[in-house]
Amino acid sequence: MLATILRGPGDVRCEEIAEPKIQKPTDAIIKLSASCICGSDLWPFRGLQPLDGPMHMGHEYCGVVVEVGSAVKTVKPGQFVVGSFCISDNTCPHCRFGFQSSCEQREFMSGAQAPYARVPLADGTLVATETMPDDDLIPSLLAVSDVLGTGWYAADAARVRPGSTVAVVGDGAVGLMGVLAAKQMGAERIIAMSRHKTRQDLALEYGATDIVSERGDAGVARIRELTKNVGADSVLECVGTNESMHQAINCARPGGSIGFVGVPHGVELSGEFLFSAQKNLLGGPAPVRRFLPHLMELVLTRKINPGKVFDLALPLKDVAEGYRAMDERRAIKTLLRL
Repeated sequence: MLATILRGPGDVRCEEIAEPKIQKPTDAIIKLSASCICGSDLWPFRGLQPLDGPMHMGHEYCGVVVEVGSAVKTVKPGQFVVGSFCISDNTCPHCRFGFQSSCEQREFMSGAQAPYARVPLADGTLVATETMPDDDLIPSLLAVSDVLGTGWYAADAARVRPGSTVAVVGDGAVGLMGVLAAKQMGAERIIAMSRHKTRQDLALEYGATDIVSERGDAGVARIRELTKNVGADSVLECVGTNESMHQAINCARPGGSIGFVGVPHGVELSGEFLFSAQKNLLGGPAPVRRFLPHLMELVLTRKINPGKVFDLALPLKDVAEGYRAMDERRAIKTLLRL
């Protein structure tokens, strides 16, 4: 089968590899209904994350189970499933506490930019739908497995509440999903920080009430102006740079909360800065498995449409163009047809 392999910075290829096989009794093999490129895939593509060798790309997935290991009990061949990018057993103490992304058996999904994928710990990781979903829902169900789940976690970690004021730092797919999540959680005011018209438009469609194009200190000043010098109750940090992290913390009011989900690169926070800020911080890899049943239900009942975040669709063989389009900000998120 064809699959996406990253061989070095800027060098991503669609290559012929063997189809995945059951390796452990807890594995499942799924036939993907669609795949996609994640913003976090751009870090190694840009050379900002070390590579030990050729890297099998793809960690967002949904599709139909075709084979399960002998120990798998909760899913079976023929079922449509969605899973998290973090593999978990969903039974360890951390999983039961709602942090499946810190599972004692945690693995990170890979190799999902391909027609078939192996999912370890299938019982703990996969959630099946009752019936086969309509084709037009596939992009939204695919989004649930990472970007929607991650944006939702950012809002949850930032303690978004009904009537609250929320600022979202980052206008990529995760930031836009954070806007959607904040709206669903009842935020009264949602300030999306974005410089790009197409992303601003989608943010407004998902529930943003204000757009701020300034960044850094200027962005903080604009948030202060909009909130009568109070700051936001909740801030979602969805980028992962030193500037974005400081911007997010400085946008929050004293006692406010920051949910940070951008994979950090070069972020440095001093103890004195954090001590003086008096703000809550929670983030890290999103425990998407905690939210999967609820988010899948919202999609299946057509209450939300996160699939709109895919603004470019390409066949798998053209995956390199998908990476370039996202790297050059010509696309928010690329859907890969298999």
